[in-house]
Amino acid sequence: MDVNQILTGTLSPDTAIRTQAEAQLTQAAEGDFQGYLQTLSRELANEQAQSQVRMAAGLALKNSFSARDYVRLKEVQARWLEQIDQATKTQVKGLALQTLGSTDSRAGQSAAQFISSIAAIELPREQWPELMPTLVENVGSGSDQKKQASLTTIGFICESDDQDLRDSLAQHSNAILTAVVQGARKEEPNNDIRNAAITALGDSLEFVRTNFENEGERNYIMQVICEATQATDTRIQSGAYGCLNRIMGLYYEKMRFYMEKALFGLTIQGMRSEEEDVAKLAVEFWSTVCEEEISIEDDNAQAEGTDALRPYYNFARIATQEVVPVLLDLLARQDEDAADDEYNISRAAYQCVQLWAQAVGSQIVAQVLQFVEKNLRSEDWHQRDAAVSAFGAIMEGPDEKVLEPLVKQALPVLIGMMNDSSIQVKDSAAYALGRICEAVPDAIDPNEHLQTLISALFQGLSSHPKMAASCCWALMNLADRFAGEPGCQTNALSPHFQASVQSLLQLTETTQDSQLRTAAYEVLNAFVTNAAHDAVQMVGSLSDVIVDRLEKTMSMQVVSVDDRLMLEEIQTSLTSVLIAIIQRLEKEIAPQADRIMQLLLQLLQSLGPKSSVPDTVFAAIGAIANALESDFEKYMPAFSPMLLGALNNQEEPQLCAMAIGLVSDITRALESKVQPFCDQFMNSLLSNLRSTTLGNQFKPAILQCFGDIAQAIGGQFEAYLSVVAQVLQQAAGISTQGENVGTFEMLDYIVSLREGIMDAWSGIINALRAGGKTNLLQPYVESIFQLLQTVYQDPNRTEALLRSSMGVIGDVSEAFPNGEVSHYFRADWLTNMARDTRANKDFSPRTQDTARWAREQIKRQAGKSMIHSSFAPSMAVFALRNRKCGNALRAA
Repeated sequence: MDVNQILTGTLSPDTAIRTQAEAQLTQAAEGDFQGYLQTLSRELANEQAQSQVRMAAGLALKNSFSARDYVRLKEVQARWLEQIDQATKTQVKGLALQTLGSTDSRAGQSAAQFISSIAAIELPREQWPELMPTLVENVGSGSDQKKQASLTTIGFICESDDQDLRDSLAQHSNAILTAVVQGARKEEPNNDIRNAAITALGDSLEFVRTNFENEGERNYIMQVICEATQATDTRIQSGAYGCLNRIMGLYYEKMRFYMEKALFGLTIQGMRSEEEDVAKLAVEFWSTVCEEEISIEDDNAQAEGTDALRPYYNFARIATQEVVPVLLDLLARQDEDAADDEYNISRAAYQCVQLWAQAVGSQIVAQVLQFVEKNLRSEDWHQRDAAVSAFGAIMEGPDEKVLEPLVKQALPVLIGMMNDSSIQVKDSAAYALGRICEAVPDAIDPNEHLQTLISALFQGLSSHPKMAASCCWALMNLADRFAGEPGCQTNALSPHFQASVQSLLQLTETTQDSQLRTAAYEVLNAFVTNAAHDAVQMVGSLSDVIVDRLEKTMSMQVVSVDDRLMLEEIQTSLTSVLIAIIQRLEKEIAPQADRIMQLLLQLLQSLGPKSSVPDTVFAAIGAIANALESDFEKYMPAFSPMLLGALNNQEEPQLCAMAIGLVSDITRALESKVQPFCDQFMNSLLSNLRSTTLGNQFKPAILQCFGDIAQAIGGQFEAYLSVVAQVLQQAAGISTQGENVGTFEMLDYIVSLREGIMDAWSGIINALRAGGKTNLLQPYVESIFQLLQTVYQDPNRTEALLRSSMGVIGDVSEAFPNGEVSHYFRADWLTNMARDTRANKDFSPRTQDTARWAREQIKRQAGKSMIHSSFAPSMAVFALRNRKCGNALRAA
């Protein structure tokens, strides 16, 4: 093959050329992987090749051993370990290391990426012992190009997410530090080298804890970083402040001396820098300080009375008088042209003020009030906006008794500023009102403030798209905070409900701005969800309007992609409101259910592939099923083919996930009436469980779905027992120990999987018990207790998993009341597991009650005590009703 032409093609802006070139590379790799690596590595090292060809070769090499999916990553890494002989490995690695010294910096960068991908495979296995010494030597005596590329390589290695690699780097900490500190010193004349070194140092800080414990080494590291904050190159300054951020997050307990001697003044100097990247990172240093001190206070409060208290130095409280005024001034450095999601210095300062208020509480109030009073009436909109923002930023943290009188005094002013001449000030006022509604709602007098507040927010919502998000958020917070108790006859929103709904309906009908329309529908959702009983009739009338509008969308003309996107946005918003209405009305939706279901089914039939609307439509159908319960049966002949189509659509994972959750909803709603549909449901769910297309995240929900189906059909689940039990036993064999677990995501998955297994067994056990078929469970009891012991011994567990485990313990006991499996209940670890779960004060009463029931069942089975026979069934029902509930969104 003409490797030059193919590699050039992979970078082509022409999609067809690029796709063809990538296919040729894939074909070459599959045909002769060793030869493929040798050819590309030679091209990477070829000084006569064009720069873009060398870069493409390095990228292709790196991609050969990289993947976002964990399972796929392990597969491609195994190719290096199992398919490549040692001579080829040595050759390929040698050429990559040689390329680090290339005068072509882009080739050196590509080589660095490739080397880091091989390091992720070999360093954890101690198979490349010469790598780190070679990189250190390069930094000490190589050319400038080799120094920079070697430091970049260290940075890439240290920033990897691969947990196996990260775990192995601590043993290389001396080599890493030797290289990066040498390159980062102020004596280094080449700023590119120094910048690469500072970047690598920031990435390596997590792995040099041993060195940081040594005072001499720590002092030298801190000296180099502090000196780098004074560099003339702003890249180096930014990198240095980034290092300080990470150090504060990792080594807070070591920072007292350095804060007193240097960091306090250096960071204030950095915050005042005209270079925005430098200023933002200096501000973020203090955000990190606040986050750490908030976390330490929380940890120490929980550990009170023990020896586990963390050092706490009150850095933020001590610095309040000097740092907060700088932050407040930075609030006024807004960019009126900034996009809503752009993170600039003003927003960094706002975030820091928020955190400062949470860290120091009422101590910040006086300074902020002084700033607000000085700038609230300024002719410069920047100052007015900063004043409003500052007031809103301190709504969480200070004592509510301190804030309430201030908020009551400020509310009329803030509401008035919703009419400011500056759109930025109006938006900030709306956001500040939202903060008040969220954090200090008791300061809002429903009789005095609510009418003007709601009117101002609605006026802002309709006046400008830029304000839509802030006004929407404020109104939703207001609706949540004034909803009253669940099921209440009336609430503070009731007098304003009809006018608010009418305003929202008018706005959504007339506006041409899609962002504004979507925001308005979200507010409508909030008002419907929080409607008191005296507004239910109005909610019922609203359903007619929403259904009418949704029906009209069926005839809307679509002539362009933009038209289709707008139509889908409107249909999704309307269907979301319909969900809120159904959930609020519950069984009272029955008179309209036929019309709604007919419309939703028509909508599903009309939608094309890859549409985003079916997710919401399925959620609406799930809401109807939950509301109608067994009466939903009449819709199943028409709906089940669509549900099965989505359940089998592995090419659209989100839709498939919704379908899995919806099967659970419908199963719980129909109970035994779901029996005629179970064969198809079970076949599809088992197929999805075996699928290589769907990710692991689907499996826990599928297992929970098995439990729901079992619970619904009782003893009829016998037909599926053997295959489902085999699946559950296989799933229980996945361990959190060993090479197959390398990320926190994988640990979370295993915990979720175990929770799904427990929920499945709980449903199955109770189903067979209800059907008089508990004898069918005996072959599986041993594996159930093996999993319970695994859960007990594994520190990676959640409250939800322990609660499910307690439920299964009780369920097994109830299934075998005559002691047929009592020997399993005599294990000391089982008693300890139930006792520890019941005694954990951090767990909810629901979990503690389930554990208490499980403990009584263990005692009864072990013959240590007896409980009244009438108590056990009621507790079994309690545990069942309190199993983790799913809904149409759970699987997502």
